[in-house]
Parts: sequence; structure tokens; C-alpha cells
Amino acid sequence: MRVATANSYDNTIGNLSKRQSDLVDQQNRISTGKRVLKASDDPVSAVMSEAVQNRYARVESDKRALASSRASLTQAESALGEANELIQDVRTLLVSAGNGSYSDRERADIALQIEGLRERLLGVANQRDSSGRTLFGGLGGSQTPFVEVYGPSGGGDVRFDGQRGQEATGNNTLPQSLDGEAIWMQVPKGNGTFAVDLGAGNTGSVRTDSGKVTSPTALTGQNYNLTFADVGGVMQFSVTNTTTGAPVAGMIGVPYVAGSAIEFDGMSLVVSGAPQDLDSIAVATPTSPTDIFKVMQNAIDALRSTGNGASRTHVIDRAMGEIDASLDRNSQARSQTGAWLNRADATEALLTGRAVAHKTEQSNLEDLDMIQGISDFQNKQTALEVALQSYAKIQNLSLFQYIS
Repeated sequence: MRVATANSYDNTIGNLSKRQSDLVDQQNRISTGKRVLKASDDPVSAVMSEAVQNRYARVESDKRALASSRASLTQAESALGEANELIQDVRTLLVSAGNGSYSDRERADIALQIEGLRERLLGVANQRDSSGRTLFGGLGGSQTPFVEVYGPSGGGDVRFDGQRGQEATGNNTLPQSLDGEAIWMQVPKGNGTFAVDLGAGNTGSVRTDSGKVTSPTALTGQNYNLTFADVGGVMQFSVTNTTTGAPVAGMIGVPYVAGSAIEFDGMSLVVSGAPQDLDSIAVATPTSPTDIFKVMQNAIDALRSTGNGASRTHVIDRAMGEIDASLDRNSQARSQTGAWLNRADATEALLTGRAVAHKTEQSNLEDLDMIQGISDFQNKQTALEVALQSYAKIQNLSLFQYIS
């Protein structure tokens, strides 16, 4: 079969063009460091690389979310530390207020200091992070979660306008806001089981401690009233179950001894001072908790009062007990926040490891072995040069050069 010279030249030109194109492609691979520049270079590697890129993008998204949570938690932990110091300062002031030599004016000065600390604590509770999110708003709601209520019916009260609850943690996510309602608005009243209050009309100096539980199984969860009576010059007391209206067995007309413990239905109170006829002490099972702001306000009101000193002392003693309970809740929240921050560190290390693994996998799928790439480039370059030289010599060959 005879092959036309023109056809031979066309095939040769086509081969030369392909070699030149391959050389340019190899040069692009070396300059970019990528073996796969387009899907047609290696369809399998291209598909697998895209999947790896998607996984890497998710890891980077998780890292950004984690960084945001860590920033919020760091600020919340700092705010809880500040709150702890403020509450401790209030407790220190209440201890100093117990000094019997203080005048009404000095106690009023202490009340003013506590009032300032209360306002600062309210500001801490309403703090926001650098993104404008409330640190203690729970699951959301108001941009000012703790609102002070003014007016004759609610003066001194603080209302929680956030959304109760705590965001659950995920494998790679942490809360960005804490449940401030649980931290500061759930302070147990009294000793946590029952609360003791002096009668509003008491005229004597009788007072009592916060009481304690002596037998949990004997507790009834009901309310009681301890009433004093002067019988023939002897001070006696009786205990009545105000829930049922029945007197407590063995607690009727008992002679009063100052500083002694009075025990009934699994509870014990140490009563001291000198009661007057018809003075009373109420013992009740709280139906709802109090809050740290109310505790402080009660102490402020007591310090500013100029009436019964025993009542003032009792309110301050009770406030100190409730402040201790609030400190415990604040410390627990701070401890939990610290644990979340430790978890954030561990999670970040895990995500960083995953990101490195994904990048390594993507590199194995896409990147060019530079030694092999340069070697292939040199081979292609040499082959092209040889082909060009051969073509240059062959295209000059003609039968007419040998006809004389």
C-alpha cells in the first residue's frame, strides 16, 4: 500500500503537536505541584479528592464553631469568677455587720455598699460576649435576661426574662450561653430543707439558727408555728402543725431554755434570746427557691431597719446561709465551665488532627511527585527535541534531489 507523502507529514505534525501539548501539561503540573489538574487527568482521584475536601470543610466549620464557643465560655468563666468575688464581698460585709457595737448609721453604710455590689452582680449577670450574645441567657430570649422590677409590689425583685435551660453539648460543639436562671435564681431558702422566720409582731429578743435535719425519714414537709407564752412567770412554748392544725405531740407547754435545741418531726432548732408573751417562730417547707438578688435585698432592708435587733440579726444570719448556698451554685457553674473549656482544648486537638489527615489524604490523591515529575518532563522534552530534529531532516528528503 502506498502512503502519500502529505499524509505522512500530517501524521508527523500531529505527533509533534501532541508531544508539545504533553510537555506543556507536564510543565503546568510541575509549576502547580499538582498531578491532577482536572477531572480527566485521573477521574477516580478527582472524585475521591472532592470527597476529602468536603470532609475537610466540615472540620474547619466545626473548628470555627468551637472557637466561637470557647470565646464565649472563656468570658462566662471570667464573669463567674467576678460574681464569686462580689458575693464573697457581700458575705464579708454581713459578717462585719454582726458587730453589736455598730450604730444604725454604720449598718446603713454597709447596706449601701451591699447595694452597690448587688448592682454590679446584676451587670455581670447581663454581660454579653464579643459577638453580642448574652452569656447567661440560657437558651435565648431577652437580650437583657435579668431585669430589675421597680414599684411597690416588686421593688427589689429581679425577674429572669431569658429562656430556661442549657444547650446540650455535641461531639464537636459546646454551649455558647449558660443558664443564668439555674445559677443565680435557684438559691435554696433557709437550710435547703426548711426555712425559719421570726414572727413579724415579736417584741422580745428571741432568735434562732437556720436549723438542721436530724431524721430525714421523720420529715413531713408540712409547716409549723412555735408560739411562746408566759404562764405564771414561766416562759413556755408550744409547736403547732399549721398544715393540719394539730399540735405536735410532746411539744405543748414545754419550758423554754435559752440556747437549747428544740426538736420535732425530724427537725432541730437552736433558739436563743429572751422571748416575750405571744412571740412566735414559723418553720415552713419552701415551695419555691429564692434568688441571690432577693437574698441581698433582704439583707439590705434588714440593715436599714431600726426596729427589733433580734429580727435583724436573724435575717442577716439567714442571708449568710443562703449566700453560702449561692456561692456553691456559682462555683459549680464555674467548675462546669472549666470542664467545658478543657473539653474544647481536647476537641480542638482532635479536629486539628483530622484536618491534617484530610490534607495528607488530599495531597496523596492530587499532588505531584516532584522527582518523578521533573524526570518525566525531561524525557518528554528530549523526545520532542529528537522528534523535531528527525522531522527537520526527513522533510528535506525528496526524489528530485537525486535526479540529475
